[in-house]
Amino acid sequence: MLAQLTITDFAIIDSLSVSFSGGLNILSGETGAGKSIIINAVNLILGGRASPDHIRTGADRAVVEALFQLPPESPLSKSLDNMDVPFNGEVLIKRTISKEGKSTVRINGSLATLQILSKLGPNLISVSGQNEHQLLLRPDNHLFILDDFGALTKDRLKLNEFYRDYYSLKEKIERLRDNLKVEEERRELTEFQIKEIEEARLVPGEDVNLEAEKGRLMHAERLMEIVFNSYQALYERENSVLSILSFLARDMEKGGSIDPQLDHYKSQLESTRLQLEDLSLELRDFSSKLRVDPKRLEEVEERLQFIRRLKKKYGPSIEDILSFKEGLSQKGYQLTQKKEELKGLEVQLEEKGKALLRLATQLSSKRHQTADTFKKMVEEELNLLGMGGTRFSAKFSPNRSTGDTISEDMADSAITADGIDALEFMISPNVGEDLRPLAKIASGGELSRIMLALKTILARSGLVETLVFDEIDSGIGGATAAIVGEKLRSLASYHQVLCITHLPHIASCGETHFLVEKMVSKGRTRALISSLDKEGRINEIARLLGGRTISEKTVAHAREMLSH
Repeated sequence: MLAQLTITDFAIIDSLSVSFSGGLNILSGETGAGKSIIINAVNLILGGRASPDHIRTGADRAVVEALFQLPPESPLSKSLDNMDVPFNGEVLIKRTISKEGKSTVRINGSLATLQILSKLGPNLISVSGQNEHQLLLRPDNHLFILDDFGALTKDRLKLNEFYRDYYSLKEKIERLRDNLKVEEERRELTEFQIKEIEEARLVPGEDVNLEAEKGRLMHAERLMEIVFNSYQALYERENSVLSILSFLARDMEKGGSIDPQLDHYKSQLESTRLQLEDLSLELRDFSSKLRVDPKRLEEVEERLQFIRRLKKKYGPSIEDILSFKEGLSQKGYQLTQKKEELKGLEVQLEEKGKALLRLATQLSSKRHQTADTFKKMVEEELNLLGMGGTRFSAKFSPNRSTGDTISEDMADSAITADGIDALEFMISPNVGEDLRPLAKIASGGELSRIMLALKTILARSGLVETLVFDEIDSGIGGATAAIVGEKLRSLASYHQVLCITHLPHIASCGETHFLVEKMVSKGRTRALISSLDKEGRINEIARLLGGRTISEKTVAHAREMLSH
């Protein structure tokens, strides 16, 4: 339970500390005295949003501290252990807000994140205010209320996870399909390009050789003339170079008989002659290959032009063109791989779809079973709250899914992250009237009692230690208020209850009563809270009964209310 709450420099509260007891704790006071400010401070303990506007004027920071006492066997002890929060029966939460907008959290003295606080806080204390009436009027919330009652929240969260996985995979498949569609559209062009390059039968360096051949063909006559003259000069003519070298070699041979040193020169001369003889023979062979061939020249030119066109399309060189073709072939291989990948993913999607539908169907079945028990318990609670004869129902929309498989259309239309169920609470507060949507016919007072009935039912099976009701008595009065007060007192046997109220019928049911007041001191407004003794309670309930004018009869009435 919430044992102590300390608030410092928060809104109009400069310093406030209050110790709560078990059972039903009542907080009352004039409108605007600061009761809602205390609830806002409690919301910070739940991980609510903090703002520098919360800081009291002139202060540097605002601090809210809450001390909770829990039994050692409390189910929350395991949650605290999982969060690495030290626990010895007490949990002290401290929330500090700075002017810079920064917020720090400490749990049992250790720094903690707001995320940890957001998980822990709602398990320690639950705040129900008038705004929850609006939540009750929204059918989207009805399914979650039923899941809370039936302990099906874990099942729904598991379904949420499967749902996210299913649609994440589905989106991946859609992206892959779009990619394949684009690549399929390009495939015809790719196949044409591969075929064009393959049919070209390109050979690396071919263009260089063709350019050289083209040059020879274009200047064949001049080359033939040059080669012929060179061959003649070296070999055929009278007084050719080789004949002169042969003559010189014979003279050197004769000279060598005179002076052996000339043998060396003779050898060099003979070597040169042999080299020139080989050269002349090569020139003769080269000359035999030279020809004037306009047809071949045309063929070479056409081939070169064809290669130039391919270069413009696929790359600056033959090597680049061949590399481009290899890339295209690789794309074709990748396309085949992607198609195989798509088939595998589609199989996975079908399997996940079946699992998703199975989980959704199982959850739906549990919900339908839970709804019957929930209906009976709500009607019983409403009967105790003065709404005897009220009929209540959890109406499910028709189940749109069929069979044991799931199609994409079915998934889109029938299954949401929360399952295949659409649920709305129906009520008939008047005997003989048809069931109608709760949001359309319930009055403010009826909503308050329905909310209290739901809180009572959920609290019995819930783990929350402390329940806070902020003016849940809105729209009711008289005998109904007395019934609500008794119900709150009954609920306090399960949980610690803090109730802010303006109704004396409810206030008189409390075990502990606190008065919230606003006063002006030294030019500053302050909110104060004090625990009332018996006489103080009588006076406060008399004020709630009679307003500003309190008569002896009013005081006597208040005393009588407290005696019951």
